[in-house]
Amino acid sequence: MIDISPSVMQFLLAFTVAAPLLGAAAALLPAPPGLKGKSPDQAVLRHGVTVTGAILLAVLALTLGFDHDRPSRMQATTDISWIRALDVRIHLGVDGISLPLLVLTALLTFLCALYSYFKPPTGPSPKAFVALLLVLEAGTLATFAVLDLVLFFLAFEMVLVPMYFLIARWGGEGRRPAAGKFILYTLLGSVIMLLGLLLVGIKGGTFDMVALATDNGRGLTTSVQVTAVLAIGLGLAVKTPMWPLHSWLPDAHTAAPTVGSVLLAGVLLKMGTYGFVRIALPIAPDGMRTLAPYLAAFAAVGIVYGSLACLALARPGAKGDLKRLIAYSSVGHMGFVLLGIATLTPTGVNGALFANIAHGLITGLLFFLVGAVKDRYGTADLDTLAGATGAALYGRAPRLGALLAFAAVASLGLPGLAGFWGEMLALFAAFDPAEGLSRPAYLVFMVLGGLGTLLSAAYLLIVVRRVCMGGPRPAGEPELADVQAYELAAWTPLVALTVLAGLWPAVLLGLTDPAVQQLLAGGTQ
Repeated sequence: MIDISPSVMQFLLAFTVAAPLLGAAAALLPAPPGLKGKSPDQAVLRHGVTVTGAILLAVLALTLGFDHDRPSRMQATTDISWIRALDVRIHLGVDGISLPLLVLTALLTFLCALYSYFKPPTGPSPKAFVALLLVLEAGTLATFAVLDLVLFFLAFEMVLVPMYFLIARWGGEGRRPAAGKFILYTLLGSVIMLLGLLLVGIKGGTFDMVALATDNGRGLTTSVQVTAVLAIGLGLAVKTPMWPLHSWLPDAHTAAPTVGSVLLAGVLLKMGTYGFVRIALPIAPDGMRTLAPYLAAFAAVGIVYGSLACLALARPGAKGDLKRLIAYSSVGHMGFVLLGIATLTPTGVNGALFANIAHGLITGLLFFLVGAVKDRYGTADLDTLAGATGAALYGRAPRLGALLAFAAVASLGLPGLAGFWGEMLALFAAFDPAEGLSRPAYLVFMVLGGLGTLLSAAYLLIVVRRVCMGGPRPAGEPELADVQAYELAAWTPLVALTVLAGLWPAVLLGLTDPAVQQLLAGGTQ
C-alpha cells in the first residue's frame, strides 16, 4: 500500500469508469497525422491497447492506494446528485469485494486488446471493433464500481449491445442466431430484474446500495424481499448463467471471436454473481434465506449437468466443439459460485468470490488457447483435432500443448492452482450452511458438487489426451506454429496469477473476508 490522497483515489476510480467511453469515442475519429503507423487500422488497434493499458495502470494505482487494513470500508467514493426527482445519484466506490473484479476486468480487456493488435479478428472495420470493446469495458467496470441501483442497472445493460455486435459481426459460423439468442435471453432477464430493483428502491425509500445494505432489509417486509429477490435473482441468474437459464451461453461462446469469448467468460458472467453478493444478500436477507435452498438446488444440478454435457461432447464421434465444451464447463464452475452464495455463510460467499476470480483467469486462458488451436488447425472440432492426423500438440507445438494441459488441470481444481480454493470453500460451506437452512439438503448439494469435480477431471483429462497426445507428425503434414511472442505476452499474466492465487490465496481472501463479514451483518460489525 502507498499513501494516495482521497481526492486522487476519487479521480482514479472516476477515470477508470469514464476513460473507456472517451476512448471509444476517440476510436471512431480519424487518426491524427503522424500516428497512423502503417495503416489507419493499425492506428486504431494501437489506440485500443493504449487506452486499455492506461485504464489498467489506473486500476493498479487504485489497488496500491487502497487501504488493505480496512477492506470492508468503501473507498475512493464519489457521491453526486444526478436525478433529484428520483433521488438517483452518481455514487461510486470500491471495497474488498469489488476491487479484485475491477483488476480482473481491466487486465483481461488489456490482454484482449493486445492480442487483437497482433491478430485482428476477421470482420468489419477495426474502428468499430475497438470502440465496442471499450464500451464493453466501461459497462463492466461501472457495474462493479457504482453504488446506486439505477446506475447498476444502466451499467449492467451497457454491455449487451457491444457484446451482441462483437458476436454478430466478428463471430464465426452461426454468429447471428447466437447473438440474437444472447440478446433476447439477457434483455428478458434484465426487464424482470429492473422491476425488482424498482420495488426495492421504492419500498426502501432510496436507491443507494450502501444505505439499503446498512438497513439490512429492516425497511422491507418479508413478502417484498422474497418478490424482489425472485425478480432480481432471475435477471442475475440469466447473466451468470444458472441452469436451466444457460442455453444461450454455449451458442454465444461457439460463435464469438476469441476475445469475445474471453471477455464473456472472464468478466460478463461475474456481473450476475456480483449482483447476488452486492444487492440480494445484504438488502433482502429474509428473501435470500427463503429462496437460498432453491438457488443451491439449481446450482448443484448445474454443476453435474455442465460436467455431463462436457463428457458427452468429449467422447469420440460426438463432433464436439472445443469452444462449446469450455462454455458448458462454465455452467458447472459458476454453479459452485452460486452454491457458495446460497449457503449464506462467510465461508461460502468468500469461496464464491474466489471462484469468480479463478474462473475468469483460467477460463479466459482456456479460450485464448482454444482460439489459438482453432487458428492453427482451422477447426475446434474435437473429432477432427484427434482424427487421423491427430493434434498431438506435445509433439507438434509443445509449448502450446503444455499451456493447454496447464489450463485444463487448473480448471479441474488441482490443489496449488487458483481453481481449487473457491470450489473447496463452497463445498465446505455446504457442509455447514447458515442457521435455518436444511443441513440434510445441503449435504446432498455438497455430494453433487463433489461428483461434479470428479466429472470435471474426467472430461478435461479426456480433452488433454485427445488434443495434446498422439503419434509423430505424419509425412506430408505441415509444421505447426508454436506459441508466438504476442501470444506469450497475452497469456503469461493469466498463468502467473493462476499460480499465485493457488499458492497464496490469502492475498484475495484477505480482501474479501472483512467486506463479506460486514455485508452479511448489514454494515453493523
